[in-house]
Amino acid sequence: MAANSEPMHVSINVPEVKLSSASGHRKMPVIGLGSAVDNIDERAMKSAVLEAIKLGYRHFDTASLYGTERALGEAIAEALKLGLVASREELFITTKLWCSDAHRDLVVRALKKSLKTLQIEYVDLYLIHWPMSAKPSEKLRNDIPEEDLVPLDYNGVWEAMEECQRHGLTKSIGVSNFSPKKIETILAFATIPPSVNQVRLITIIIVFIYELGIG
Repeated sequence: MAANSEPMHVSINVPEVKLSSASGHRKMPVIGLGSAVDNIDERAMKSAVLEAIKLGYRHFDTASLYGTERALGEAIAEALKLGLVASREELFITTKLWCSDAHRDLVVRALKKSLKTLQIEYVDLYLIHWPMSAKPSEKLRNDIPEEDLVPLDYNGVWEAMEECQRHGLTKSIGVSNFSPKKIETILAFATIPPSVNQVRLITIIIVFIYELGIG
């Protein structure tokens, strides 16, 4: 019998969790593909995303800092063209606000720029990348000089995040790398509480956000 030369794809079924403060009670796949890499190869990134979609992945995580939004957007467009997904709604896309854009008057503009790069009308989750701000700059850099760091305006930045959700630019909003104390600061005035705190697996933080009902 001749061997089958066709590649075999094993589809995965990823559980989802409902985000309580998301528009339309959007559900988030609990497993996703991250796109933070040291050396960006957009062709390789696009190929990786397409293969992940074939395997059943629907949640893709990027950030303005990563420089991978363009490749992810191209992969989404290609997946739709090839019929790998029936519609944009099948995918859950997360991106993040970088520190130099973490200012009340820059948040909406930063998300609109990400959407243009991603070639989509909305993201499913928009996160404040870190609980800090830096002086505004067109060039995004991870190694922010200490003299460029400024206090985060929690109230003003979160109000702008809420504005992004109300305007339909994102289905949900959240934070990343926030401590329990910093989350409590936002909860004290938020009208839309964070849906997610994206962190590395640190038990004390996971237990705290679980008790608050944050994903």
